[in-house]
Amino acid sequence: PILVLFLVFNVVKFKLNSKSRNRILKGLLYTYIGLVLFMTGVNAGFMEVGRIMGYSIASLEVKWALPAIGFFMGLVVVLAEPAVHVLTEQVEDVTSGYIKRKMILATLSIGIAIAVTSSMLRIMIPELKLWHFLLPGFAIAAFLSFKVPPIFVGIAYDSGGVASGPMTATFVLAFAQGAAEAIPTANVLIDGFGVIAMVAMTPLVAIQILGYLFKLKAKKEGVDLDNTIREQEV
Repeated sequence: PILVLFLVFNVVKFKLNSKSRNRILKGLLYTYIGLVLFMTGVNAGFMEVGRIMGYSIASLEVKWALPAIGFFMGLVVVLAEPAVHVLTEQVEDVTSGYIKRKMILATLSIGIAIAVTSSMLRIMIPELKLWHFLLPGFAIAAFLSFKVPPIFVGIAYDSGGVASGPMTATFVLAFAQGAAEAIPTANVLIDGFGVIAMVAMTPLVAIQILGYLFKLKAKKEGVDLDNTIREQEV
């Protein structure tokens, strides 16, 4: 559909020269090949590796190993999400470097790590339910949206979408399902799912907390943060 739309708009509106058109077509081709290879890898065993790892770690006698490894996994898995890198680069570019991409990446990594760790604890502890995390989490996110600069609200909600991308939806979900299979008190159908919802929720809170810290810093320095960001955009 993207290719068809591009070709139609190129004829009707864009009228790009052959060099620019061919460059875009090459990009679309590379993207298609990459997606095909990724889906082939997922179906060939990528998800199975995640499930086996989750099962093996949850079967260890050292019970704290599962949430600890889940925390580490959450820290690094977001760095492999292509959409996260696109978003952070756009944020840094639009704000002319005022909001650093490394700062957004670090905040997202911590948020996702907390999400995966919480999901592992939910699998291990039967009394913990998914809504125990989601209800207060989204409530805090909604409250913070009235307290932070608008640009951080937008970044936060976009981050929630891009963080729960293909890497998380395949490997981390399979890891959680494998862990749920190994723990007798867990139900794979109930506890094995929900990790993606947690991953989508935590960036809303984490990025907006970062925005609130930016706001406090600007207030301490006597600077209007919104005007400063607008000036950076110009």
